[in-house]
Amino acid sequence: MTERLEQAIAAVQMLSAAEQDAIAALILDEIADERRWDEAFARSQEPLGRLAGKVREDIRRGKKAVLLRSSGTRSFRTPS
Repeated sequence: MTERLEQAIAAVQMLSAAEQDAIAALILDEIADERRWDEAFARSQEPLGRLAGKVREDIRRGKKAVLLRSSGTRSFRTPS
């Protein structure tokens, strides 16, 4: 355990049980959220790699994508 985490835990120990539980819930939620993001990122690498390959192939073939902006959103289309 790091010194900084030890300091944080020492400070939390001085709080009421309800405050300790609230902080514990925040920490556990943050850890779970980080794990979900890591898993989602890991799952996205293969599809993103395929998409990047398709874009490289389209560029090689001379196809171009146009970025359209309307009402705060972005979308892509291939010119006709």
